Amino acid sequence: MASLLKISDATVLGLHTMVYLAERKDEMVTTCKIAAFLGASEAHLAKVLQRLARAGLVRSVRGPRGGFTLLEGAGATPLLAIYEVFEGAFPSNDCLFDAPICNRTGCILGGLLAKLGREVREYLATTTVAQLSSREGECYQPER
Repeated sequence: MASLLKISDATVLGLHTMVYLAERKDEMVTTCKIAAFLGASEAHLAKVLQRLARAGLVRSVRGPRGGFTLLEGAGATPLLAIYEVFEGAFPSNDCLFDAPICNRTGCILGGLLAKLGREVREYLATTTVAQLSSREGECYQPER
C-alpha cells in the first residue's frame, strides 16, 4: 500500500541542508559541520549535497577552505523543487493502494486523500527555503 506522504531520508536531509545553508548564506560550510548539526551520516549527506549541486542549488568548493554554499537565488527555491530532486514528480495519488482495487464509485475515505495531497503539494510549491530560514527558533536553532 502507498503511504500518504512518501519522503526519503535523502529528501529530508536535502530540505534541512538547504535551510541550514540559507541561514549561513555568506559562509562556506563543510559537510562535517552540516552532518554534526543534523545528526546525519557524513557519507549520506555528501551524496545528498552532490545531488543538490547537480541540480544547481548549491555550490561546492574543494580544498581546506572549501565546503558548500547556496547558489545565488537558491533561497527562492520552493520546497517542491528540492523534493523533486530526490523523489521525482510529486504524486497525485488519491488511493491508499498503488492501483485502485475496489469497484466503488467513491473512495471509502471520501476526498480526504486527494485533499491532503493537494494541501501538501501546495505547501511545498509555495514555501521557499528563504521563508523557512527566517523562522528562527521554530524548528531550526542555528548557531550564531
